Amino acid sequence: MRGKAWKFRDDVNTDEIIPARYLNTSDPKELARHCMEDIDPQFMEKMSPGDIIVAGKNFGCGSSREHAPVAIKAAGVSCVIAESFARIFYRNAVNIGLPIMEAKEGASKIREGDIIRVEPEEGKIINETTGEEYQVAPFPPFMQAIIAQGGLINYVRARVGESR
Repeated sequence: MRGKAWKFRDDVNTDEIIPARYLNTSDPKELARHCMEDIDPQFMEKMSPGDIIVAGKNFGCGSSREHAPVAIKAAGVSCVIAESFARIFYRNAVNIGLPIMEAKEGASKIREGDIIRVEPEEGKIINETTGEEYQVAPFPPFMQAIIAQGGLINYVRARVGESR
């Protein structure tokens, strides 16, 4: 994964990721159109597929709705790096196959516009703009497999198919 960093503050909540006024749909493409709209109304116009969200502490706090990580993934964001994630957002992100990485040092040092490369299997985040590299604990193999399959449902379907 490689893309431009879009930097956000601490405590970005799920209503800011996808405002509640758009929750009358579960269509990922429609949710993506409004991703991060209440924090940065031009976010979807500025970002490119593959770009990376970098945030502070407690990213995804608030409600337990899956719409927030769905909107981010459908928007084309390749990865979210944060100092920390709200637990329910963390779980929902894995369940839908959105790559996320907790990286306290990396999240605080990466600046908006930096070009970031992420190697999740090795737990590496490389800031190609500054040359800095940050090491984080990679997900266990089964969680990497869930994300690689595009989410928990696809992972289970593949596993059930293997057992037949």
